[in-house]
Order: sequence, then structure tokens, then C-alpha cells
Amino acid sequence: MTEIVATREAGLAALQAFVAGMGPQYEKSRNYDNGPGHHTDVSMLSPYIRRRLISEHEVVTAALDAHGFDDASKFIEEVIWRGYYKGWLERRPQVWGSYVVGRDADLAALKRDRGLRRDIELAEAGQTGLDYFDSWAQELTETGYLHNHSRMWFASIWIFTLELPWRLGADFFYRHLLDGDAAANTLNWRWAAGLHTRGKPYPARRQNIDTFTNGRFTPAHGELAEVIQGLEASEPDGLPTVQPMRDMQTAKPGVSTAVLITDEDCLVEHFNLDTLDVEAVATLSCSHLRSPHPVSDAVCRFEEAALRDAAARLNRAPQTLTATDPAGLVDWAASANAKQIFTPYVTHGPLRDWLDAAMPALAARGITLCEQRRGWDSAIWPHATAGFFKVRKNIPRILDETMNGVSA
Repeated sequence: MTEIVATREAGLAALQAFVAGMGPQYEKSRNYDNGPGHHTDVSMLSPYIRRRLISEHEVVTAALDAHGFDDASKFIEEVIWRGYYKGWLERRPQVWGSYVVGRDADLAALKRDRGLRRDIELAEAGQTGLDYFDSWAQELTETGYLHNHSRMWFASIWIFTLELPWRLGADFFYRHLLDGDAAANTLNWRWAAGLHTRGKPYPARRQNIDTFTNGRFTPAHGELAEVIQGLEASEPDGLPTVQPMRDMQTAKPGVSTAVLITDEDCLVEHFNLDTLDVEAVATLSCSHLRSPHPVSDAVCRFEEAALRDAAARLNRAPQTLTATDPAGLVDWAASANAKQIFTPYVTHGPLRDWLDAAMPALAARGITLCEQRRGWDSAIWPHATAGFFKVRKNIPRILDETMNGVSA
């Protein structure tokens, strides 16, 4: 499979190519996994949206212009899911911290438990003997993509049939998915496990797999675990309390500024940089932060290309940084005599953790990290406090707030 080109131009071309499919056809066919190279009923735009090489605003505008709200409502709803997950994790950041601690403990257990290590290796290599599961594992590692329906089947089988630690499955996905982000990946796995919507685990069922793979795969009778109860007993205290949205420092005009581009948002030109005294621009590679284990080369190449493309659109020669020792970020900003670093808002996840670790060193040099949140996120996140239903019923309001002009 040819690698997806990580540029805004390619993202916009892919968007236009799928506009006709955003209406009734999407609602009818989106749940069918037709196999590698045949995912024509879904947009395949997620790697671009994940890095905001194209924005949700642009994608939803295209759907509305071509089909109107009623016919495009299911497609629009799926676009908004990503914003819902990001907002949900912003409002419950403890869930991300818990995932990291649990993942690292599970990874440490692999060193002690030879049997578990063997089972994980077989699952990741697609050698379990379950042809459907093995096919999905191989598609993921070879292409960086899985159909959303197959992601849920895979997670359910990993957790309940193979009885493997869910966080190690989430880590496997996060290392290989081109569209992987901390919120969607973590919360989808928690949802399959019955931890996101408490007590409602996702069962992988024989008939469902047969139907929505068009008969490509039909599990044998009794091959899949009967999912009766999720993993909610592992979190007896339930979900943590909803938190207010994180405060952020706003960049000040007339202050020497260094602009930091990350793959959290590659449309930096959407923000009003003309009001800032920009002294330097840098790109920050951070895909390796996704896991203590090696992240796939395809994910890292996609990130590097996206960052190059973003910097080129600013017509600035950037410095290339890597998120290793935070001192490198501090030294870069200080060498430009910058008093503030501007970057689009960074949500909870590995990059946010890394930036938080850099804050004391930045403060010691008199440098402020400044962020700006997009209007799209600000419209969705106040509703992302429970299940998706609260967001869904507010979609008309969200669109009214966000569709009346192009803005960050």
C-alpha cells in the first residue's frame, strides 16, 4: 500500500475526493470493513484531521455545502466524536495519567512473565490463529490504519477472548496508527473494556463480524468469548470528577516570540501571527513520546513530513527540535531572545506531559509558554462531560457557533 502523503495539499485533495460520499451513502455503508485498499466507504481523512493538516471546520463545511445537515448528519457526527473525546479527556485528565501508570506497569510485567510476553508478541505479529484478528493486526502494522469497526472488534477480542491487558493493546495501536491520538485511542479502548461507558463493554460477535466484513471473516461458533461483564471492577472508585478546562497563557503582542509547530496542529497560519513579534520558528518531533516501545517508522515519517509542510506554509526556515531533553526547547527560545513561545493548544497526552516537564526550566529563563484554543474545540468541550449524547443533542448549537466564519 502506498504511504499517505502528509501535506495539506494532499489532505485537501483527499477531502474533495470524498465529498460525494459524505451524505446518505456514508450513513448506509460506513460500518463495512472491505479490507486493505478497499476502504472506499469511509473518508480516510483521519490522519490529516488528527494533525490538522485539514481542519474539522473545513471538513464539516464541505459536507454541509454538498449535502445539507440532514443528509450529512451521520458524517458530521463522526467528525465531532474526535472533538468529544479530546474534550472528555481534557475534563478528566486523571484518566490519561492513570493510563500511563498502568501501561508502564503492564510493560514491566512483560519482562517478568514469559508466557504473557509470548502471547503479546503473537497477538501483535498476527499469529494467534484467529484469521480475522491476525489479518487486522497485520493490516495495522503494514498500513498504519484499521477501519473503526475492526478497531472495536480487535480491542474486544484482545481483552475478552485473548485475555490480554487492555493498556498493552492501546499501546500497540498508538504505536502504529497514523491517526492515533491520546484521547481517541485511550478512550476507545476504555469503551471496549466497559470503562468509558461504565458496565457496557463492547462484545465482538460472530454475526456482526460476518455481516460487516461482507463474509470475508466468519468466526467459528464458540471461538469468541461471551462478554457479560467489563473491567469496571478494576476501577472501583468509578470515573474521576469532571475538571474545569485548563487555563492557558495568551501570547502578548509586541513581545519577542518563538513559534513552535507540533503535529497537534499543523495549521499554525490559521492563528493571527501578524500581531506577534516572531523571532524564530521551530518544529518539534514528538511521535516517539507515544510509547516507551519504538513507534512505527510510518508514524514518525508522517509526522516529520507534516511538520515540514506546516513550516513551509509559514515561509520561515525552521529549526528542527526533538522532544527529548526539555533543555533543548529552552535553549532554542533563549537563543532567539524570545520571551514567549506560542503554539496552538496542546491537549492532554504525551506532548502535554513533556511540555509540563519543561515549564520550570522555561520559567527560570523568563520564557512563557502561550497557547490558543481553536473555536471548534471551545464549542464542543463544554458539553463533553459525560456520554456522547450530550454532545450530539448540542450539534446544531455547535455548528451555529463554528460555521459562521473561518476562524482558528
